Amino acid sequence: MKTNKIIYWTSTGLLSAMFLLSAFMYLSHNPALVENFQKIGFPVLFVNILGIAKLLGALALVNPWFPKLKEWAYAGFTFTLIGAIWVHAATHTPFIGPLVFLVVLGISYYFSERIKVTQASLRAA
Repeated sequence: MKTNKIIYWTSTGLLSAMFLLSAFMYLSHNPALVENFQKIGFPVLFVNILGIAKLLGALALVNPWFPKLKEWAYAGFTFTLIGAIWVHAATHTPFIGPLVFLVVLGISYYFSERIKVTQASLRAA
């Protein structure tokens, strides 16, 4: 049980920190980021929407009081990272970063569910 929690909190903390930093870059309108969005034809407004979503999602991942909100954050980040991988592959830019974080997201979710099952079985016993 302790190993599961260590893996869960390590992966979730890393993920949350990465998305918080990403949200900061998006919301501060990092010039290189905005330029890349314009190159691929995405409107600058999309940068704001993604920045707010990443900020709220990162906070939801570490929040223990709203499990349904955490599920939505996992789903949103899954779609975001799959989209990022797709866009990077389509524009012939490195897509390894989003792919690695998609794997870390999967690890975090897997161990989150494993902890829930373990806690439920302990309560039933």
